[in-house]
Amino acid sequence: MNQILIYSDSLTWGIIPDTRERLAFNKRWPGVFENALNSSGKNVRVIENCLNGRRTTWEDPFKEGRDGSQGVAQVIEMHSPLSLVIIMLGTNDFQVTHNNTAWLSAQGTGKIIQIIRQAPVEPGMPLPEIMVVAPPPITKPAGAIADKFDGAEKRGAGLAMELENIAKVHDTYFFNAGSVTKASVKDGIHLDEDQHQVLGKAIAQAVAERIDLW
Repeated sequence: MNQILIYSDSLTWGIIPDTRERLAFNKRWPGVFENALNSSGKNVRVIENCLNGRRTTWEDPFKEGRDGSQGVAQVIEMHSPLSLVIIMLGTNDFQVTHNNTAWLSAQGTGKIIQIIRQAPVEPGMPLPEIMVVAPPPITKPAGAIADKFDGAEKRGAGLAMELENIAKVHDTYFFNAGSVTKASVKDGIHLDEDQHQVLGKAIAQAVAERIDLW
């Protein structure tokens, strides 16, 4: 069995846009991803590590533990051996509490990649392959989170391109979620249930075609 860790935020946690509710595992994209690979004859177990509000390398001034670079080495150690780590972060780097650019956010993902590759796994255990997934571009924030993400669509412009560059620099795989789905029209940030279905299947196809895990 190949274990795949997904390291992400609320987009992957499965929050239902403009609510505080969560989609079931088989309806959020990690579950769709796992089911698609296993249905095609693969033997995969997905491990989710997805925290609402997680940034790449910045803290939330109102909630503890949102710096995604802190503790990731121990997460890798905890779940090893891993065949693949999928990182989908960046959206929360553009909350109003930060004045980041797409380039800065992508550097944060680069830091996480480096930490993963230096993780203290047990002797003889392999370090995993890494895939960087660019989240769908932020559109006009709406609903309950509009104030929190005010102007984020401008600050985050170009993130997919910058993440693709980071993936090339660090020799990882890359997938642009924006190539198959948009953000929910309900809040401009998260994913609706049908968008989770599309994204999970698309990433499963990309992994099956490009990464030799089996």
